[in-house]
Amino acid sequence: MGAIKGLMIAGTHSGVGKTTVALGLMAALRRRGLRVAPFKVGPDFIDPGHHALAAGRAGRNLDGWMLSREYNLASFRRHGAGAEVAVVEGVMGLFDGAGGDSEEGSTAQMATWLRLPVLLVVDVSGLARSAAALVQGFERFDPALRFAGVFFNNLGSAGHLAYLKEALSRHTDIPVLGGWECSEALHMPERHLGLVTVDDCPLPADYLQHLAERMAAALDLDRLLAALPEVDTSGEVQAAATVGSKRPVRIGVARDQAFCFYYPDNLELLAAAGAEIVPFSPLNDRSLPEALDGMYLGGGYPELHAAALAANVAMRRAVQGCSRAGMPIYAECGGFMYLCRELVDLEGRSHPMCDCFPFQTRMRPSLRALGYRRVRLQTATLLGAKGNLLRGHEFHYSEIRGSHEDSQMARHYAVGDPKRDPARFEGYAVGRTLGSYIHLHWGSRPQSAAALTASCEAYRRARAIHVKEM
Repeated sequence: MGAIKGLMIAGTHSGVGKTTVALGLMAALRRRGLRVAPFKVGPDFIDPGHHALAAGRAGRNLDGWMLSREYNLASFRRHGAGAEVAVVEGVMGLFDGAGGDSEEGSTAQMATWLRLPVLLVVDVSGLARSAAALVQGFERFDPALRFAGVFFNNLGSAGHLAYLKEALSRHTDIPVLGGWECSEALHMPERHLGLVTVDDCPLPADYLQHLAERMAAALDLDRLLAALPEVDTSGEVQAAATVGSKRPVRIGVARDQAFCFYYPDNLELLAAAGAEIVPFSPLNDRSLPEALDGMYLGGGYPELHAAALAANVAMRRAVQGCSRAGMPIYAECGGFMYLCRELVDLEGRSHPMCDCFPFQTRMRPSLRALGYRRVRLQTATLLGAKGNLLRGHEFHYSEIRGSHEDSQMARHYAVGDPKRDPARFEGYAVGRTLGSYIHLHWGSRPQSAAALTASCEAYRRARAIHVKEM
């Protein structure tokens, strides 16, 4: 390992252009021949995929609320190893986090933990001298935070940049490192859960080249690199514990355009616990992979592919059959929707799904849930013993509909947000099939991956005994 240079890309608020700036900087540094390690603060699944294209290296999530300080530092060391520059994209505004009374879960907290200086992105459309007052406030808000500089997005002209530099030079100590004018060529496609995923719309090579060229012209890279301190990435990185097993259990993981939201850490923890990850596509495959011992269906966009998922009757029946046969199946958000009885889209069209859970999920035009979630297991589940605590995130536009009898189904999660004790119950189980809207990060409790793998191994043994007795 050793030392690398690094910085945090932060914004004054959401929507200021952090992602475009971060991608441009990653691409520009890579174009210079530097090895870039990309990271994303927060629970976002989409940005790390675009980071990987720009940096040529897999992007990773860091999160100050879902994950401990020690876990974040270890992840930064592990995935920064071998790079020359680490570029970390923040979340929301610089100081926005889990609550209004602390920096917990914020970009500022992560910058402090990692000892990274901040490049502050400011959208200056409609701003003149007032931009200096805005930046001055950010500069003074937390004296422990270090700033590498300011980058202006949506400039009106070269004269606008000169005006802002003069204003900031008189009222702040943060250097202006550059900025670019508003341009449709920099626009990235979006939809209801944020940017379009790299699975659906990978950024074209010419877009990334244009972005790199624009960034090299807009920002003083030499000045930035010279100002960045070296960050020590040495130190022991503890690997996830492995379990003894004669051979790995085979866990089928749904991976296609409909199911693409997975934390890489979750899959790596499963592998460390004795699992062979076997990808399959509920959209395109007509049968499940052979000899599966369990399944993991992550989130994504089943609502955008509902007709195709419904039309793949063979796959729906195969998943339903495995569920009814007692195979351990874990699903979250989009995967949970796929396991329900039917999905109703925004136009009111009903699409049959796997019918493992007796629910209808219905898309709504506005958000139904958004935020961090604390989950305490009310009973023993695929993810571990009663009382175990995990952390995750919830973000969806659909809601559950069911009959009165369905609403009486046992709920295995006691769910709370960062500031309240558990106030509602979720997490449904039918046999060994467990589903929920919540995306859990198993880094918050790595033993959960081992619990799921152990359930799959027990299922494999029981199945072998049954076959032997026949």
